[in-house]
Amino acid sequence: MSKNNHVSDYRDLVVTHLKYIKEKVDANHKHLEKLNGRVRANEVSISWIKGIGTTVAFLFGTLFAYYIK
Repeated sequence: MSKNNHVSDYRDLVVTHLKYIKEKVDANHKHLEKLNGRVRANEVSISWIKGIGTTVAFLFGTLFAYYIK
């Protein structure tokens, strides 16, 4: 085997590994997009819960202050 064959084999091996890495990175990117959508939906739900909780606490505080007065 000549030196040129070793270099060619090495390049083929590197290209094969790069293709595999690219497939895995693309799969991870798709998965992260899906997770980001789920996280965003959860953030919206938490914001709604916080808003409702703040409103209920304000109303309760107002009624409590009215009865103490």
